[in-house]
Amino acid sequence: MSGRLQDKITLVTGIGGGIGRAAALLFAAEGATVVGCDLNAAGAEETVALARDAGAGIDATTGLDLGDPDATRAWVDGAAARHGGIDVLFNNASAIRFGTVDELSVEDWSFTVRNELDLVFYAIRAAWPHLRSRGGGAIVNVGSISGSRGAWFMPQNAHGATKGGVLGLTYQLAVEGGPLGIRVNAVSPALTRTPATEHLFSDPDSPFDFARARIPLGRAGRPEDIAAAALFLASDEAGYITGVNLPVDGGTAAVG
Repeated sequence: MSGRLQDKITLVTGIGGGIGRAAALLFAAEGATVVGCDLNAAGAEETVALARDAGAGIDATTGLDLGDPDATRAWVDGAAARHGGIDVLFNNASAIRFGTVDELSVEDWSFTVRNELDLVFYAIRAAWPHLRSRGGGAIVNVGSISGSRGAWFMPQNAHGATKGGVLGLTYQLAVEGGPLGIRVNAVSPALTRTPATEHLFSDPDSPFDFARARIPLGRAGRPEDIAAAALFLASDEAGYITGVNLPVDGGTAAVG
């Protein structure tokens, strides 16, 4: 590895599997001091063990509810105190509930907003003063192509709305953060094969059909694909890039 995040204090939310795990391991391999969190203790501990086996270390907090603004601030402030500041925030954690607009309950709508949009705002709000005092830094949010277009294979009204909100927040905070040296960007995956989406690939009754998906590169995303894009946006190589939404989708967004 080339040390693209060498000595950067990097917060990663949702390290227990999928994109968060891939990002935490890649960032640590690239020299970052990774401070991760996840509600899933077993998954987070496995990620820590994988990093340790690769000769890297991850400072992990488990059982953290990022939808609680006070708990999120305590986690961020604690990380800054232990490690001397914060340079990067990768906002990956999320939880979703699906249903058609006439069947999705208000509870499920509110759950999705809380766990896909609110928690992104809470983490950024907590990290912002630390990035500002550092003279700048990088925030990378995980959006989705569902934030800018509809999905035919699953009713995603709440998910699309929240990810659209993440993208809107990304653009606005790029403007607010520019004078402070804080860059804010997003990566937007299409369907990515993770533990949360495995049923769409293995279930014979899955609504997802690759023949209809029209993915130019002919496969679903891998967590490592998203992590690599996030690494670039977090690194100094992207020092003149802010306010960007980078689709990582095999070309899906390019297909009309």
